[in-house]
Amino acid sequence: MNGDWFRQADAALKAAGIHQPCLVLDLDLLDANIATVRAALAPGLALRVVDKSLPCPKLVARITAAFDTRRIMTFHAPVARAMLAAFPDAELLFGKPMPAALAASMLDELPESAAQRIVWLIDTPERLAQYGAVAAARGQTLRFCFEVDIGLHRGGFPTPDALAEALAALDRHPRLACEGMMAYEAHIGHIPGWLGGPDGARRKSLALFRRYLALLGEERRRIVNLGGSSTALLYGGDLGANEVAMGSAFVKPSDFDVPSLAALRPAIFIAAPVLKVVEAELPGLDRRSRFAQALGLLPRRGLYLYGGKWMANPVHPAGMKESGAFGRSSNQQFLALPGDAAIRPDDFAFLRPTQSEAVLQQFGPIRILSQGRIVDAWPVLPPE
Repeated sequence: MNGDWFRQADAALKAAGIHQPCLVLDLDLLDANIATVRAALAPGLALRVVDKSLPCPKLVARITAAFDTRRIMTFHAPVARAMLAAFPDAELLFGKPMPAALAASMLDELPESAAQRIVWLIDTPERLAQYGAVAAARGQTLRFCFEVDIGLHRGGFPTPDALAEALAALDRHPRLACEGMMAYEAHIGHIPGWLGGPDGARRKSLALFRRYLALLGEERRRIVNLGGSSTALLYGGDLGANEVAMGSAFVKPSDFDVPSLAALRPAIFIAAPVLKVVEAELPGLDRRSRFAQALGLLPRRGLYLYGGKWMANPVHPAGMKESGAFGRSSNQQFLALPGDAAIRPDDFAFLRPTQSEAVLQQFGPIRILSQGRIVDAWPVLPPE
């Protein structure tokens, strides 16, 4: 992002009467990212929107409408309840296995129509038996997918043989309805060259994926989920998968600066008022701080933010950065400034989040920027 965008956002926030830390979403950039993903997503692959990365119903609604999808991937019971209420026709697939006792408590609270829109995730023979017991005790059919391990090694059925045994065990659990499987491979972009690199890891993961998939009959392939934000656009529609999950990519925090998403632009930023612009001095050193500055151990100038210690990196003004000499504060964060930085108290400094999940829920309603103006405020789900 160039300086013009930040200056425009600063003016828009002030014009809207906003003078506290907030999260700004550029609606025009979001829509451009949506259009880019739509053009790049392989034919035959549906989109499942990841709610933990976008815990804002209006944001999820804008994306699901653009893709004409009602598929949501959920990860947290309170968020799942909110999504079931906000999207009465959505199907929710859990992206991680929930304790069976939690599933039972959710089923106690939800009407049957909502409960039937949940697809649970099962990762071990033990959890299969637990969910089978919950379903039998309630006399209620529970839909689920198997989680399989294709190289991430974060759990799931570890081998095709293990999945085959679980499929055979389904006869003992007539109230469980297998909808398919989920295979996640966020690791592939991080494998070093001496271990085969990303291309080698991708080939290995896909070979495993096909072996798992071959075990599922056609009637158990309604959901075949492969890929997340950093990998979803790498796949064609000829692999046997029928959907991919994406969330963070649409707003592109810095953890998603990966080659597969190079065509997308960052669309969210933290804006925090500057409380003070100072000549930097360390407590105890006082005027002797100049000696530390001459040695390059201490910045000469800096600012104090309203708030701080967020999962984010400073981006504006250019050259602003954290200082190890001052540490981090959630009350008044000190950030070092270059000598030519033209920023004053009451101006906004901007930071780019490293991730979207959790961060989007820290600032109250998201301020929506479009065409140089704050045009709306989108409520977020409260952190629970």
